[in-house]
Amino acid sequence: MIRILLAILLFGTVATARAGDYTDIWYNPAQSGYGYNVVQSNDGIPAQDGKSRPFLFVTFFIFGSSGEPTWYTAELTWNGTDAFQGPVYKSRGTFFGSPWKPADSSATAAGTATFKPNATNDWQATFIYVVDGVGSATHPLERQTLTRNYTGGSFVGFELGQYEGGGCNLSSNPYLYTDRYSLAVTDNSSSGGNVNLRFDYASGLSCIISGKYEQHGLTLLVRNAAYVCSDGANTQAQLYGVRRTPIGLEGSYSAAINANCTVSGNFSGPLNQ
Repeated sequence: MIRILLAILLFGTVATARAGDYTDIWYNPAQSGYGYNVVQSNDGIPAQDGKSRPFLFVTFFIFGSSGEPTWYTAELTWNGTDAFQGPVYKSRGTFFGSPWKPADSSATAAGTATFKPNATNDWQATFIYVVDGVGSATHPLERQTLTRNYTGGSFVGFELGQYEGGGCNLSSNPYLYTDRYSLAVTDNSSSGGNVNLRFDYASGLSCIISGKYEQHGLTLLVRNAAYVCSDGANTQAQLYGVRRTPIGLEGSYSAAINANCTVSGNFSGPLNQ
């Protein structure tokens, strides 16, 4: 494969993992008036591998026992396995129509919460919370889409990925690579058409991924996209975690090259003005 020219040895986790950024507005379509604002950061405490653990700050607005609107916040840290967990707080403050009085402000521990992402996608999750002395609840959530996320444009960037499987016939399994690219995106989703992503890599390989977008909140995916490359690959790919950032475009994909060889990659790069 042409991309072998830029392959290098990398250490640690490679591009097979989901994007894992859960910053978005989340909701349960069956529960009108409930909502969950999630912002992802990190806890700033290096683990044994030198990396900080992902951290979620969640504000959720629900209804109390008498139907009154109620706000809580949660501070959740990745447990290293399958979920974010941490304490829930209830806050008080000065009435919004009056001058702010710092002495009125307080945040008291009110329970615990767990945000458990779906194991197979990045747009569904389960939110479990316990409010001491009040009760507990378990809600299936999904990202809430507000407006269409347009991705068209010309980008330059960098891809980190891997080939895996004996059918790849490469010097190691998995075979890890990095590659620079220029990316041209034609986005016709507003009229019900396809999106077309053409990657021209510095290694000499060219690949086109095309299909219909499915939007979930800030993220986009294409199920069973057409995947055609200049090295003869002609198969289907799963394109997921695609989002337009303030400076460019990022996302992930995976494709089966043959019965025993898959390629996957994470890509990111700025808009090429």
